[in-house]
Amino acid sequence: MTHRLALLGATALSLLPFGAFAQPKELVLYCSVNEEWCRAQSEAFMRETGINVLMTRKSSGETYAQIKAEEGQPRGDVWWGGTGDPHLQAAQEDLTEAYESPVLAELQPWARAQAETSGFKTVGVYAGALGFGYNSTMVTENPPACWADLLDERYADDIQVANPNSSGTAYTMLATMVQLMGEDEAFAYLAKLHANINQYTKSGSAPIRAAATGESAIGIVFMHDAVAETVSGAPIVTVAPCEGTGYEVGSMSLIKGGPNPEAAKIWYDWALSPAAQEIGATAKSYQVPSNSSAATPPEAPKLADIKLIDYDFAKYGSSETRAALLARWDAEIGALPK
Repeated sequence: MTHRLALLGATALSLLPFGAFAQPKELVLYCSVNEEWCRAQSEAFMRETGINVLMTRKSSGETYAQIKAEEGQPRGDVWWGGTGDPHLQAAQEDLTEAYESPVLAELQPWARAQAETSGFKTVGVYAGALGFGYNSTMVTENPPACWADLLDERYADDIQVANPNSSGTAYTMLATMVQLMGEDEAFAYLAKLHANINQYTKSGSAPIRAAATGESAIGIVFMHDAVAETVSGAPIVTVAPCEGTGYEVGSMSLIKGGPNPEAAKIWYDWALSPAAQEIGATAKSYQVPSNSSAATPPEAPKLADIKLIDYDFAKYGSSETRAALLARWDAEIGALPK
């Protein structure tokens, strides 16, 4: 145990309410990052605090749906990771608790803005830009550099992207296209792209794993997921689309009425600390951490070098907007024949 982590664990435990003589014994964690990172984070927390973590890994959309289904009788304590839009929707629908962590002052402006937008019912834990990756052994000439290039007929049935109902990554793509092009133009683009899609996956990172193995030529994902495949030795080239792109503020929320509220706050403060945020890189997760003092992995795509849109998290994380866009996607894209 490092000295810094030991201090963090002691600090977290000192945040127990006055009169709480017994250390919490259990935490139920809903995790929406990749499985390896979920495990590494849970195990580190258990080592530091002695609190047993019961972890379930699901994608952002699936986790939101589970929390919604459990409203009034929640089984989970913390929702950690996953795109910020469904976290904001959960906040709006009063599924999560307001909490102002003492670590907030250490966070990047975009992470604090996420907290302020939600009335402190969620907070940013990392950021990552949307893009795509292609298999360089399959795409050898005139590789795609822009969103428009993905409509090329040579990619027929050779692109994967997730379903925005289950995947926060894919919802970010949907919201990005609407903000880049306007809603009608975005759906026209997605209808054309459909001809080149061989599968709408459940998981947001699955498309780049398919490209890494040669199952598809291209996967539309967050750029850090494409980088992870390259670092692992796959022939994947990561692309920041020329027109501009959206990004995620991966978030964390306390589930309202969860069974272990003291343990939940201990996790919340710990997960915002520099040492806890640096665990991601050890699990081949190359997002930009939200704590200003946390080391950014050198492999992480540099947000300053990417043409990012001014993503409207409040609007596209609202219940009304998300429900309307997903319903239109189901009617106009998901219902198209293959």
